Amino acid sequence: MLQGTASDVGKSIVTTALCRLFLQDGYQPAPYKSQNMALNSYVTLDGKEIGRAQGVQAEACGLPATTDMNPILIKPIKDMHSQIVVHGVPKMQMSAMDYRNHFLPQAKTIVLDALDRLREQYDIVLMEGAGSPAEINLKDRDIVNMNLAGWADAPVLLISDIDRGGVFASLVGTLELLEPHERARVKGFIVNKFRGDLALLQPGLDWLTKRTGIPVLGVLPYIPELRIEAEDSVVLDELQYRRQKEKEMDIVVIRYPRISNFTDFDALGWEPDVVVRYVSNADDLGQPDVIILPGTKDTISDLTFLRERGLDRAIKGKWHEREVQLVGICGGYQMLGERLFDPNAVESETKHAEGLGLLPLITTFAKEKRTVRVKGTAAKECPLRVDKNKETGLTVDAYEIHMGITEIDESARLRSEDYRPLFVLNTETKEAEADPSAEGIKKVHLEGCGAADGKVWGTYLHGLFDNDEFRRTWLDGLRLQKGLPPISETFQAAVYKTQEFDRVAEIVRNHLDLDQIYEIAGLPKKTHDIT
Repeated sequence: MLQGTASDVGKSIVTTALCRLFLQDGYQPAPYKSQNMALNSYVTLDGKEIGRAQGVQAEACGLPATTDMNPILIKPIKDMHSQIVVHGVPKMQMSAMDYRNHFLPQAKTIVLDALDRLREQYDIVLMEGAGSPAEINLKDRDIVNMNLAGWADAPVLLISDIDRGGVFASLVGTLELLEPHERARVKGFIVNKFRGDLALLQPGLDWLTKRTGIPVLGVLPYIPELRIEAEDSVVLDELQYRRQKEKEMDIVVIRYPRISNFTDFDALGWEPDVVVRYVSNADDLGQPDVIILPGTKDTISDLTFLRERGLDRAIKGKWHEREVQLVGICGGYQMLGERLFDPNAVESETKHAEGLGLLPLITTFAKEKRTVRVKGTAAKECPLRVDKNKETGLTVDAYEIHMGITEIDESARLRSEDYRPLFVLNTETKEAEADPSAEGIKKVHLEGCGAADGKVWGTYLHGLFDNDEFRRTWLDGLRLQKGLPPISETFQAAVYKTQEFDRVAEIVRNHLDLDQIYEIAGLPKKTHDIT
């Protein structure tokens, strides 16, 4: 089990790297996190929702992700209230107190049954903890840290982040707050995100081992421009304020408080001609080529945030005054419409809100969540297609996670005939055709909606920009509008991701004592074949 002295010390990345490392060494590992709290989620092949970190770790293991890898997912909705997802299906909305008092007592069976199934199937299960194991107020009903390690009889490696300072205090302090039987489970320390001279750190490491009797298994270096999908939006803090090189294409992503699935834009940031900036204030918009409204867990509340900050006026002003393309993904797509309704308070206590009014759409939030993987092609009339005469459309492989049902509003002040559908999805993964008898409002037959000139468009499809041909075709269309030559092809996102797994695994291999780690895991070390 990998635990940390605090949140965001690198547990997910170290777990991902060890998953890849064990796979390289000839074992079949599997990831596991009993309870995860995250808005950046992942859809499994069977249409279930889990934490993104476990989905990524499954990829590093060469496995399809399953809900056993993250049986309980908590998705915050508002302060102290969350949606509880059990084995990939939303079950209820609960306050923090109700979750602790009424759900946690029954959660042990759920998480242990899932863990048992994984242990029966795979050579080694790498369990990831959450936050810190020394949260005194939470320990009696813990299902994700030391209690779980005890139920599983798992040795624990404790990770701390030296980049934020106080690494020795955090490691020793965490041990001091553990019960003796919990402390006995800690078999090694990992110091993460080190930037300095190891020779200067070594006396402190020696003292730590002498003070605690627990070995330091290694010091991992700080890895700049880490390109493994992150789960917690705290990583955007660094991106938001990092000084980036100027490039030919400037894309702004609006960072509202409840942003979700921000990894939709990772592949855009990997392109050689693109800068992706995350912006929360109107003054920081600059002069972008594209403004993207991303997904959100609470569309109406984040729409209110845009208005309170003046971002709604600033965004529409940029869109009107110059060659700026406006894009909405999932919740951002809903915001671009005329009106939003939440009669059952599915996402918000606000029952009705006016959208930005840039697409002729209305959205009604339903109690049932749609989580599904989809495949399809760009529609013949899709305004994003550069070559409208090609017989075949651009293929897309993506996923949907949303509570809203979005429909074309024939009564909108916008002329609906001036807008086009974007994608044709396979019929087995999309709802049936609309009821032709419906009056006034007709269901969208094809996925997404965009202005005929392509200046504003939106879609429910997450992972859209991971599709290499679509991503590059769209970017090259923007380049042509700016008078720049197209690039046509740069990289394959899936290959890039695999290479990053291998790169990070190699860094971990070079900086950790693998002989001790294999001994702690109770596995014989195999000869690593780098081919």
